Amino acid sequence: MKQNYGLQLFSVRDFTEKDLASAIKQVAQMGYKYLEFAGFFGHSAEDVKAMMDDSGVSCSGTHSGWEELRPTNIAQTIKYHKTIQNPNYIIPGADLSTLEKIKEFCAVLNYAQPILAAEGIRLGYHNHSHEFEVMPWGSTIHSELEKRTNVDFEIDTFWAFNAGVDPLAILERLKDRIHVIHLKDGYRGGRGMSLGEGEAPVAAVRQKAIDMGLLMVVESESLTPDGISEVKRCIDYLASLES
Repeated sequence: MKQNYGLQLFSVRDFTEKDLASAIKQVAQMGYKYLEFAGFFGHSAEDVKAMMDDSGVSCSGTHSGWEELRPTNIAQTIKYHKTIQNPNYIIPGADLSTLEKIKEFCAVLNYAQPILAAEGIRLGYHNHSHEFEVMPWGSTIHSELEKRTNVDFEIDTFWAFNAGVDPLAILERLKDRIHVIHLKDGYRGGRGMSLGEGEAPVAAVRQKAIDMGLLMVVESESLTPDGISEVKRCIDYLASLES
């Protein structure tokens, strides 16, 4: 059965800032069915929605800042994200280097989550590798977020792998809080590659995501030789895995 895939538009960041509409059209023509935004580059929500409609794709989520969820900003934030029909507001990272910063961050998330949920938007957090390192206070950032909030987790399966975490195991352990993942490849040490060109267990992660019914969002970071070429190699690799 043919699977559908999304694309994190950070993967084509060399195009999106110059011409977001063209980038969307090109990746849609490759076969990506939904998009995860990494900024809107000054475009109105109405214009972004029109770009997606014109290319026959939808929004699966965004990487958006946590400061936009504070009480003074949240109403405007919700209006924008409802207009583009975003179901997943995902925070792509934050400075959580101390417990005090974690407490403040979690307070904002816990304030915003029910407000977003009432508008049909899930709130999530996207990991890199450092969230799985044991910090000076004796626990990891990720474990603190798990304990202090009820938000979703968009597991970046390459960064988990890079941190020495089994991506299949964490998907299973947090299955009740995961609805979308980043499907990504690379080498230990953090060097990103197109899917199928690194050492991360991409095929096994893909199958686990299929078994769990998760949305799969492709992300590739190395811009080799440019973002459009890289994400084309990614979707061609995924097509090769179709049975």
